[in-house]
Amino acid sequence: MISEDILSHAVERAIITADQRDRIVALAEEPVAAKDDEAQSSDEPMRLVGGGNDLFVTIGILLLFAGAMFALRSVSQMTIPTMAAILGGFAWLVAEFVTRQRRMRLSSTVLGLGFIAAVVILIGHLLETRYGLAQVDNPLEIAGLRPQAETYAAILFGGIAIAAIVYFVRFKVPIMAAVLALAFTGAAFFFATLFFYDGVVNGQVLLPTLDQLPAVIAKALYVPLACGFIVFGVGLAFDLHDRERFTVWSDCAFWLHVISAQLLVHPLFILATGQDVVFGEIEPGMSASIMLGVLILAFVYVALAIDRRSLLIPTLAYFGSLGIYYLVNSAANSTGIPAFALILLTVGALIILFGAGWQNIRRLIVAPTLPTSILDRLPPIRT
Repeated sequence: MISEDILSHAVERAIITADQRDRIVALAEEPVAAKDDEAQSSDEPMRLVGGGNDLFVTIGILLLFAGAMFALRSVSQMTIPTMAAILGGFAWLVAEFVTRQRRMRLSSTVLGLGFIAAVVILIGHLLETRYGLAQVDNPLEIAGLRPQAETYAAILFGGIAIAAIVYFVRFKVPIMAAVLALAFTGAAFFFATLFFYDGVVNGQVLLPTLDQLPAVIAKALYVPLACGFIVFGVGLAFDLHDRERFTVWSDCAFWLHVISAQLLVHPLFILATGQDVVFGEIEPGMSASIMLGVLILAFVYVALAIDRRSLLIPTLAYFGSLGIYYLVNSAANSTGIPAFALILLTVGALIILFGAGWQNIRRLIVAPTLPTSILDRLPPIRT
């Protein structure tokens, strides 16, 4: 059997592409004997952990970096930025072996997040020292700084995005797609907030009052909604590009769907139910309940169509903690059962239902409702 080292050398010499290497590795890791074909084919690929050895190495990495951090802290005159730079560089060097050579998935994810964390600390130190943000006690005061606020945001979010792109180009770690999506969304939300902030306070350089704050945030919430649709569209494009989900782009799509769900559900929840964005609660009544039910069904249908539990689970978690509470609260008051118990029962039953019969539900709901031309482009419905 050809080792992953040989395949990596083949990529470096342009004999095969990185996508082809990932396909070969994924094929080699599929069980050959004594497997349940139906369970194997119907399950959504979750290439987050590469096996017991990957978990073992991940624990070693955590212990290694914890020891390095405590050792660096014991050095006199060792500053936090210097420590972050050393640990970030160390994470990159370890990734050259763990990620580039061994392709350990969980370990690579931990190293990538550690590298991004080091970059964030360094950028934050730069903003504090060079641009004087250390004297700002209230983060909201940054919104009153003109035109410095735009420069600060560009440095922070741009630096994170560049770091994520460079790291992904080098190591092909899928979670960098989520980091990149969050960086762009954060930048868009910050700049939109500044724009609406100026409109609310009539161009005055001061903090918004409690009466003005809901108007600022309510308008700015349309930005994460738009970003959520963009992130979802990119993830869907990756899924359509790799229907069988063999390549790293499918793993990137997994993380993008996780992020897009977080960006979509809260703004849509507010729009569908009329909830006050800051101080209010969901509007009682039949219309709010109907809109919330339609919204949940829409997310369920889309998740089934694109075969992505990663889109559905964060959605159920959000609606379970916020939306479903209001739907079952009246039942709880009449039966004496705590609302929290009914939330757990409702969400738990849905998760078990979809987990146990995902492909059967897809076949019953999605197959009859979409034309063949669309079904042929979506992930196949397993039998």
